[in-house]
Amino acid sequence: MTAGRPSVVTPDAILKLETAFLMGCTDQEACLAADISMSTLYLYGQKNPEFSDRKELLKQNPVYKARGVVLESLHLGDINTAHKVIDRKEGSKLAVTGADSGPVQVTISGKDAHV
Repeated sequence: MTAGRPSVVTPDAILKLETAFLMGCTDQEACLAADISMSTLYLYGQKNPEFSDRKELLKQNPVYKARGVVLESLHLGDINTAHKVIDRKEGSKLAVTGADSGPVQVTISGKDAHV
C-alpha cells in the first residue's frame, strides 16, 4: 500500500462536477462548483477514462432537453417552432423580389426608389 496525499476528487466533488456538467457547464465552471483545480480535473480524467466519457455525455444534457421541448412544441402544433425547425433544417428559401422578379420598388416621401 502506498501512502500519499488523499485525493481532492472526493465523491462529493464528483457529484458537484456531474451536476455542473448536467447543466452544460464548462470544465472551468464545474471545477469552480466542485472547488478543485482544472489540472486536478484533467489528471483525474486521464486516470479515469470512464469519467471523461461520462463528462462529455453529461454536457449534452441541455441539448437533449432542448430537443424534447422542441418536439413537444411541434406535437402541440406550434407554428413558429415548426417554421424554425424547417428553416434550420432546409435553410431559408425566402426571396423577396418585385414585379417580374425585378427590384422591389419602395416609395419614400413621395419619391420612387429602387432597393
